[in-house]
Amino acid sequence: MSPSARSYLSQALNIMEKHSLLRHKIAWADLRSRAFSQARGAQKTADTYGAIDSTLYALGDGHSVFWEPEQAKERLGASAVNFDGLEGRSLKSGVGYISLPGVQGSQEAYDQYVRQGRSAVAKAGAGEACGWVVDLRSDTGGNMWPMLAVVGPILGDGKVGEFVDADGSKSVWSIKHGSPYEDGKSAGWGDGRPLANGAPPVAVLTGKRTASAGEAVVVAFRGRPDTRFFGEQTDGVPTGNEPHRLSDGAVLILTEVKDADRTGRAYDAPIPPDVEIVKDPRPVARHRDEVMQAAQSWLLKQAACRRP
Repeated sequence: MSPSARSYLSQALNIMEKHSLLRHKIAWADLRSRAFSQARGAQKTADTYGAIDSTLYALGDGHSVFWEPEQAKERLGASAVNFDGLEGRSLKSGVGYISLPGVQGSQEAYDQYVRQGRSAVAKAGAGEACGWVVDLRSDTGGNMWPMLAVVGPILGDGKVGEFVDADGSKSVWSIKHGSPYEDGKSAGWGDGRPLANGAPPVAVLTGKRTASAGEAVVVAFRGRPDTRFFGEQTDGVPTGNEPHRLSDGAVLILTEVKDADRTGRAYDAPIPPDVEIVKDPRPVARHRDEVMQAAQSWLLKQAACRRP
């Protein structure tokens, strides 16, 4: 191997050994030996990509990924003008509905997501919603903080979760004036608009596509009073990733923490709903949303939404 390729691979392996969520369960000498063996003869940094990919897979967290320079530039530089699926509406029953898609990209994209999402919440709650449906079935992940900035007023102020690393160190997520904070530091957006009804009942919808940061939002709602979960279990990666930019512009996205809810319960597997409803695959049921129906039915039985 050339000195530059060796140094590059060593740097990537050092990051993994120092920060990986599963670092205490890995035989690092063996893993390093396999990585250098796979990259034997590498001259350029790009010649080590396969070894880095294989090593990340061998960590076994099911969430870490490696982005080559062009891929990293595309993913982290993306600025969306419009987010499909980020919508809010007021349902006939007096319930507010908000749907969150995933979001990954630039700060500009995150700012736009929060603006569009908060506007959707305001629209959905314009009729002073008695309760809320938070639909996370299309939330494939990305960055959790813009998502929490949108649903912060619905979550309510206070501690909503935390990250827990391999040594048990914790980093607390909280909501203050409807906006998210990590260990008391603002995630970067101003106060959220308060709801007319301060602590409404909430039905959270989940599915197999609810993943990563989408699962973090699920976790933030776990343990919240008057909250129930409907649909199917989540994808199964309720863990936090951290990007590490390498010298040639490639990015190592490393799983470093588990998500834990406000009660301290940590998650590292698919999160089941309270009420499991599997989508009917028959064509006749294509336009029927049993999950939504069950969620609304439950909400209308809650004191805040019960009609006299």
